[in-house]
Amino acid sequence: MPKDPVMLLSYVNLKLRDFYPNLASMCEDMEVSRAEIEEKLSGIGYFYNEEQNQFL
Repeated sequence: MPKDPVMLLSYVNLKLRDFYPNLASMCEDMEVSRAEIEEKLSGIGYFYNEEQNQFL
């Protein structure tokens, strides 16, 4: 997982778009902390939108 928040945003949205039906599935499969991802991305103004399955 990228450490830089902007790179993380791009990486996570790509994974969500192409491979996972939702954030919970991605985090479980990749064994990463959902809270950590959400915290890093909220720091740059992005929040997970379940309907669109991406960070906006």
